[in-house]
Amino acid sequence: MSKRNTPQRRHTILALLAEQGEVSVDALAQHFATSEVTIRKDLAALEKNGLLLRRYGGAVPVPQELISEPTQPISPYKQAIARAGVARIREHARIIIDSGTTTAAMIPQLGHKPGLVVMTNSLNVANALRELEHEPVLLMTGGTWDPHSESFQGQVAEQVLRSYDFDQLFIGADGIDLERGTTTFNELLGLSRVMAEVAREVIVMVESDKIGRRIPNLELPWNSLHTLITDERLDAMAAEQIRARGIQLILAPLET
Repeated sequence: MSKRNTPQRRHTILALLAEQGEVSVDALAQHFATSEVTIRKDLAALEKNGLLLRRYGGAVPVPQELISEPTQPISPYKQAIARAGVARIREHARIIIDSGTTTAAMIPQLGHKPGLVVMTNSLNVANALRELEHEPVLLMTGGTWDPHSESFQGQVAEQVLRSYDFDQLFIGADGIDLERGTTTFNELLGLSRVMAEVAREVIVMVESDKIGRRIPNLELPWNSLHTLITDERLDAMAAEQIRARGIQLILAPLET
């Protein structure tokens, strides 16, 4: 079995676990002719999805009483936007991924982009990056934890960001005001603006139903943005207004 075929390998791990009632890291590494580090990442990813429990040296099935309802799947529109975002990333690029479900949807595809350096202020993004079989170089902003946005914010995070420069920033938004720019419910705006300052291309990723939303807090004005990726449901008039501002607009198609 190809070492790179991560989904198939993880499916087989679950089948072996169901058959044997317990699996060990060393036995799985021999079975798949891969490293123990890779197997540990597989087990960590499967545990995060509630499919097994890790134990010292291996894993066991999840007890029935601990099995809960599956998490909400990512919408096909978010997946389409994520694919379009990943398609814009060059090999060996230095990128920032902001917190958010749409930006996080990119991560499973980043393992195919060699040599990436990724900065983030999100623990969820960082943990997902660490599960990739070919994980990028990971940088964290640090700073003050904000439970509302589930990300690090504040002056320390801003100072860390200003120590680097990046090719691209991938950022979401609670809304897109067609007159002002991206808007948010969060009142902590400083870090997003610093992210935009240190990136050569600012790429906003939002589903089309957020475009036209008026939310009080302006996050990034139009003159800070370069590219907006959304889905094909976007109204033609809204698309015309966005393009008129000199923004590259990408309407991500659903997979057929």
